[in-house]
Amino acid sequence: MLAGMSSGASRDHFWAVVPAGGSGTRLWPLSRRDTPKFLQDLTGSGRSLLQGTVDRLRPLCGERVLVVTGARHAAAVREQLPDLPAANLLVEPEPRDSMPAVGWAAAVLERRDPEAVIGSFAADHVIGDAEAFRARVEEAVHAAADGSLVTLGIRPGYPATGYGYISPGAPAAVPGAPDTRRVARFVEKPDLARAREHVAAGDLWNAGMFVVAAARLLDLLGRWHPELAAALRRVAADPAALESEWAGLEPVAIDHAVAEPAAAAGEVAVVPGDFPWDDVGDFASLADRLAESGEHPGMRVLGPADLVVSQDSTGVIAARGGRTVVTLGIPDVVVIDTADAVLVTTRERVQDVKQVVETLRRLGKEELT
Repeated sequence: MLAGMSSGASRDHFWAVVPAGGSGTRLWPLSRRDTPKFLQDLTGSGRSLLQGTVDRLRPLCGERVLVVTGARHAAAVREQLPDLPAANLLVEPEPRDSMPAVGWAAAVLERRDPEAVIGSFAADHVIGDAEAFRARVEEAVHAAADGSLVTLGIRPGYPATGYGYISPGAPAAVPGAPDTRRVARFVEKPDLARAREHVAAGDLWNAGMFVVAAARLLDLLGRWHPELAAALRRVAADPAALESEWAGLEPVAIDHAVAEPAAAAGEVAVVPGDFPWDDVGDFASLADRLAESGEHPGMRVLGPADLVVSQDSTGVIAARGGRTVVTLGIPDVVVIDTADAVLVTTRERVQDVKQVVETLRRLGKEELT
């Protein structure tokens, strides 16, 4: 439980909320609408990213884990998390972005536990030091005690252009949270020159992790999106209204709906995190998470190594189609072999895989996406 918290009550009211959605199109053909990346083992750990996320959170909150997922993935989530109580799986009729998902969980927990403090952690992220992560979450829970919306920012390892940034401001001066700072502003994904400036200035990666009292999150949402907040509370009060209410919900990300305007009002704090973090957003990122193959120097292999033959090549290979995959004399190659589709590209072009998925849909090949 939350060691070091000021009271037993605080430990007993922390809930982990795990939004499990998205299709991970930059990881196609491994990740698809029916088999998104959070349901897969992409690190060779033997556990899916979803299972790894819940494993990481259990020492903080025990059984107080709420997963929010879509109807398309509900059965797979239940299969992967057999110990999750039925009441702790919220199934969205259709995707509505992160704010409705997290807000619905907050509204449910507000009724179930009026003192609930929630931590929202995506199902498809990889964190390398679970103990360091949990220590930062503990500090964030302390910081949330003053009514702040608290985010965990990651100290950058390089000037990334694929992540947003958080600019820390003055110390928050919250007991039990010595490293917490006020958030001066959130910054959208920058180009390389501006990313270097953010790193030099001590800004943090925005990992989309938030800790806040459930009721407080809904009150903040009600300030800028009153109709959405009211609808989510109605759904929590009357689950039978889910289908009718959900269809009219505004699709909006939690960053845009609450975090950015609340930061401008001085009501967001950030806890810096030094733990390794990755959202495994593309095959270059995936390659960095895999160990170099002992049998194939310079090559990262996901899946059966005996199906890979690599000579004078570097990169990453996922042999998931049951066939032998051979590379010869190709640097920084990406080969993803599945039963019905094969992707061959380079590390330099992995960000463009999303466009391939769009092309397939345009060509009427929806079954492959």
